[in-house]
Amino acid sequence: MKSINIRYALGATCIAASLLSQTAVAQIGEPYIHDPSTVMECDGKYYTFGTGGGGLISDDGWSWHGGAVRPGRGAAPDAVKIGDRYLVAYSATGGGLGGSHKGSVLTMWNKTLDPSSPDFAFTEPIEVAWSEDGDDCDAIDAGLLLDPVDGRLWLSYGTYFGFIRLVELDPATGARVEGNEPVDIAIDCEATDLIYRDGWYYLLGTHGTCCDGPNSTYNIVVGRSRDVKGPYLDRLGRDMLRGGGKMVIAARDNMTGAGHFGRYVEEEGVEKMSCHFEADFNRGGMSVLAFYPLLWRDGWPVAGEAFRGGTFEIESERRGYALELCVDFRRMEGSRHRFWEPVTEPLLPLKPQTLDDVIASWSDGDINVRLGDYMFRPHQKWTITEVPEAGGYLTAPYFKITIEGTERALAATSDAEVITVPQYTGALEQLWRIEQLVDGTYRIMPARIPGSDRKLVLMSVADSTPALGEFDFSSDNCKWRFRKP
Repeated sequence: MKSINIRYALGATCIAASLLSQTAVAQIGEPYIHDPSTVMECDGKYYTFGTGGGGLISDDGWSWHGGAVRPGRGAAPDAVKIGDRYLVAYSATGGGLGGSHKGSVLTMWNKTLDPSSPDFAFTEPIEVAWSEDGDDCDAIDAGLLLDPVDGRLWLSYGTYFGFIRLVELDPATGARVEGNEPVDIAIDCEATDLIYRDGWYYLLGTHGTCCDGPNSTYNIVVGRSRDVKGPYLDRLGRDMLRGGGKMVIAARDNMTGAGHFGRYVEEEGVEKMSCHFEADFNRGGMSVLAFYPLLWRDGWPVAGEAFRGGTFEIESERRGYALELCVDFRRMEGSRHRFWEPVTEPLLPLKPQTLDDVIASWSDGDINVRLGDYMFRPHQKWTITEVPEAGGYLTAPYFKITIEGTERALAATSDAEVITVPQYTGALEQLWRIEQLVDGTYRIMPARIPGSDRKLVLMSVADSTPALGEFDFSSDNCKWRFRKP
């Protein structure tokens, strides 16, 4: 068995006493957890549960703190919302702890995940899967799938010790369907999760060695099948029952040991994935919760990249035009050499146009924006900077977007237009949510429309006209790319 099974000592109760220094990709607050469940939204807050009992809560999906309550302690829970209730599954024992492979997976219900709610009360747990010392499967690492096609409920479980198994549960009670026998679906992984998309069932498994901090080799792999019972094949056709699996995410961003995949679908075209990293080098090697955009390439899930600030061309997917200030185009002097004549002297590089060359001609007040051919001019270069103190959303903090070398900031207006104001002030209409979509493009959304609670995004309503409008993933008008100038 590859895993070093000390899961119980690395639970969500490992909360540090002080706020550590942050990086551009780290969840802020105290996101310390091991084996996190799929993230659940409940009454405007986000929850995830971990090994050891308890878990994390976030008001915005970006800043996390302890406080989630899950009785039963044990290991590696998962959660799913069914109707107006939440079902939580967890493992009571197992995983080779103390050399034993005897274990149980249990389920329990709650009307709410908010421990301060008067409706908060977990039901008594029900045993739905089990293993004995001599079995070739550990009853641990629960993963839940409510099939959106037929409403059936499935539980995957198991570790490196033997098989990953699948069993059907009753979505009304959370109990095991009477007479249902487990089906073997994978080996050589653990901490599995099942998801469904476009006619395919995907089995996400955690491969590699566990629970060894910076030396953990955990990584997440995937196979897919047209049938929930398998076979689950990877992109090369290798069966996960024979150790196959395509990589989804491994070590990155100064963190190692990626495990326990969870999928969060915000809306069509906007998906996030959660996991833990067993060692965040920037936080003293703590096990932490992390989020990335979830992309889909040729039908396969891939972890996107956490967006980082910098200076960019902001390019519309509609035509390829760049977002720019509505200012007069300032011509540059070109070569005096006529191209049909022989070159008889050294050719010197042209000096790029600079901000100092043009800024005196710009208005001191508000300046509108438009879309135009990108020519790496100062009025087309945007510096995007994270504003961590302003909060955020799943995957990232809010950003400010300014013209390079200035504090002239992109802002939303009350009539759903976009302008630039001469000075960034931190107002909500000057803060932007930047999210990578499942096709790799981005949507850009103001934190607030002045005087409105409408949820609008930056869009190209015509080839040269940017404005704010309703998000529609099927339309390129809502999609943008960031290119280095």
